[in-house]
Amino acid sequence: MRIALLIVSVLLTPLAMAGIYRWVDPGGSVHFSAKPQPGAERVEVRPQVLDRDDATRERQARTERFFEARREEQEATRVAASARQGQREQECQQLRERLSRLSQGGRYFSADAKGGRVYYSDEEIGAAWRQLASRISQICR
Repeated sequence: MRIALLIVSVLLTPLAMAGIYRWVDPGGSVHFSAKPQPGAERVEVRPQVLDRDDATRERQARTERFFEARREEQEATRVAASARQGQREQECQQLRERLSRLSQGGRYFSADAKGGRVYYSDEEIGAAWRQLASRISQICR
């Protein structure tokens, strides 16, 4: 509010320095102008200074605190969304790499309980490829 008061006073200062003139035309209408007219009288313009009471200052402070809390909340939401987006991009990159390795061909296996290799069939590899492609289409937009 102080800034608004400062702006108003800065804008009104040239008007007060230039002078405001008041005159009545032959039809009885009152006019105001920055240029003197024949029969015009100079009018003193004083900026209005508002003195706020304690309740008004408290309401203003409460409003400012509310808006500051809202700005902080919005910033926290933006940071969290950015972090989620980063995680999604990282997961998307990992899925694409896995799909790329799977698409290169070769023999894929897993270890059984005794540590031996159990090779995947073409159907299992195809199912894994479809599952990765489906997950990529869901996550990577």
